[in-house]
Amino acid sequence: MELDGRVAIVTGGAGGLGRAIAGRLETAGATVVRADVAGGDALVDVTDAGSAEALAAETLARHGRLDVLVNNAGIAGPSGPVSELDPAEWRRVLDVNLTGVFHCTRACLPALVERGWGRVVNVSSIAGLDGNPFMAAYSASKAGVVAFTRAVAKEVAATGVLVNCVVPAALDGGLTDAASDDERELFRSRIPMGRLGRPEELAELVAWLASPRCSFSTGAVYDLTGGRNVH
Repeated sequence: MELDGRVAIVTGGAGGLGRAIAGRLETAGATVVRADVAGGDALVDVTDAGSAEALAAETLARHGRLDVLVNNAGIAGPSGPVSELDPAEWRRVLDVNLTGVFHCTRACLPALVERGWGRVVNVSSIAGLDGNPFMAAYSASKAGVVAFTRAVAKEVAATGVLVNCVVPAALDGGLTDAASDDERELFRSRIPMGRLGRPEELAELVAWLASPRCSFSTGAVYDLTGGRNVH
């Protein structure tokens, strides 16, 4: 199989989307470390640099290598007007969704570069391109993930490490599990295909980006929006 012998870390690996991604990577032959603040194979608080560094070190100590990092951990944060957004809530969303990607990439990237082959896949959101009203913190954090992806990809483009980003619309799982029926209908109404995406569709795209089949694409933003991103 295409990822036989490879070792992958999936952050947010105990959640619905993380489980789908991890399962698909395992199907491709990878050994997967499901890293999550709520459990999984390894505990990690992505907002803490030391925790991310410990995750990378423990993975290398246990498995002897690291080949793939999927930065999937994220939170939606509060919904409401920006004028009513608590600065502490703003910081919390940015800490998890953006700074967490930085911490984990910073901790894992040296091992990938040293091996001369690696894949980093960041999970952003269509909100990071379009901006969702009443979700300023979430939208800003996901826009930051896109810019971070592009910057790091250029830094390591000649090392054999590819860094790409997936931009989904609302998926039928993950953060939308806590959404009300009215909110889910609003999400669905914005998607030309008329349905929410499925976790396995995200997982399939991530698996390709994590594999040797993806070989000449880096710094790219991959659409998974059912047509919402068509302008």
